[in-house]
Amino acid sequence: MSKEIRTVGFVGLGVMGNPMAGHLLAGGKRLLVNTRSPQKAQNLLNSGAEWRESPAELAPDCDAIITMVGYPTDVENVYFGPKGLIANCKPGTIFIDMSTSRPDLAVKIAEAAGAAGCLALDAPVSGGDLGARSATLTIMVGGPQAAYDAALPLFQLMGKTIVRQGGPGAGQHTKMANQIAIAGSLTGTVESLTYARSAGLDPSTVLLSISSGSAGSWQLSNLGPRMLKGDFAPGFYVKHFLKDLRIALDAAKFMHLHLPMLELAESLFTRVSNEGMDNLGTQALYCLYEKGLA
Repeated sequence: MSKEIRTVGFVGLGVMGNPMAGHLLAGGKRLLVNTRSPQKAQNLLNSGAEWRESPAELAPDCDAIITMVGYPTDVENVYFGPKGLIANCKPGTIFIDMSTSRPDLAVKIAEAAGAAGCLALDAPVSGGDLGARSATLTIMVGGPQAAYDAALPLFQLMGKTIVRQGGPGAGQHTKMANQIAIAGSLTGTVESLTYARSAGLDPSTVLLSISSGSAGSWQLSNLGPRMLKGDFAPGFYVKHFLKDLRIALDAAKFMHLHLPMLELAESLFTRVSNEGMDNLGTQALYCLYEKGLA
């Protein structure tokens, strides 16, 4: 596993996947790409990346393959079956799923990869579109130490805080803990600004006072101003955050945990989704309160 990873496959070039792949290319890696919408790869192809028509066509030529797709069903479709990555890879390939997905699915991928003579890491990220573009993502990794050591130079091209949390599934469990914390902070930000406005205050001025004190958070400092400007463009989609909250709830139930705040956040984002805001950023929760629907 000490051999340098020279050729990297990247499947999934969305809001975050595209700049993440770009950092690998800029770091000198040979980059093979595949994504559902080929036009999303054009900027990378212009910079020297190579297109492959499917994950199956991409797999045999790669030392490591990174996936960054939307839902657990997408992860399963990419990895399994006769046209999946595992069935078409070369022995020794390191699979790195950076999607936010189910911990049990990460374990399933690791077991299937091992049976094929390969290794797998689950390595979900936090930091949103800004972190992806600036290569400052937090990367939470689960899987074998040897695979982590080999993949670390790739992670260092994309992120800043990189921690191996344990064996297969540990990265996804850590991401669930991250999303639960975000849900509380985001909901608190929305309710704080809603309260300030209802009290006749200027929420922008209130932000100046509270964002640098003990109430400060990334959500307050970064998404609070976007909410007040009516900027609901996605850094992280509502639909993907709702998916994450539901994964966390399912995992909590499996562990016999009752997490009331997580349940509340899931119900609020379900309402946001029902209002047709799936493709907006998570700060669109503010709209729900503005409409009096919370």
